[in-house]
Amino acid sequence: MKKSIITLALAASLAFSAGVQAQTISLNYSPRTGDVWIDARLGEINTYGRGDPDYFYDDMYSSYGVPRDYVRDLYVNQRWAPGDIYYACALAQLLDRPCREIVGDYNRHPGQGWGALAQRMGIQPGSAQFHALKGRVDKGHGKLKAHGRGSQSSGGSQGSPGGKPGNAPQGGKPQHSGGKPQQSGGKPQQDKGNQDKGKGKGNGRG
Repeated sequence: MKKSIITLALAASLAFSAGVQAQTISLNYSPRTGDVWIDARLGEINTYGRGDPDYFYDDMYSSYGVPRDYVRDLYVNQRWAPGDIYYACALAQLLDRPCREIVGDYNRHPGQGWGALAQRMGIQPGSAQFHALKGRVDKGHGKLKAHGRGSQSSGGSQGSPGGKPGNAPQGGKPQHSGGKPQQSGGKPQQDKGNQDKGKGKGNGRG
């Protein structure tokens, strides 16, 4: 009897520890935009993007014209978190610059965070451009959230990330995912005609 009680107590303790660890890991992603509202939305975008990477790649192409292969490379090979990818490309579209240019600028200034980068590019807190950027983040958050709900209700893969959520910055790099994501249903569809050769249809081209 005593042995059974000890076993049950140990199992409960391990379950609680696992829950706390998962919660702690999920809170580690911190985009540091300088705005609490944007940080929260990007945190959710990060979760949705990790839950269904293929849909995230498609959304980045349809919303910002960024080639799927480039987004996939950022996420899988360069360990960029979906929240950072989204913000970089939203910022690029606002400034009418290629997304990869914003990515390169971020990587060249380790440790500064997105808030410092945006201000360096002339986007001041409270300005019209800043509110336009918030609007892009809000729109993307809404689309990904709606898709996430649809995937959950239809038994999709939402909420099953292939690696650990983004961690705190290491050497100034964005919040990277700790493992390669699971692919949902094989390779993403290729665009007819241009096959994602880098010619996006939005200002936030790759």
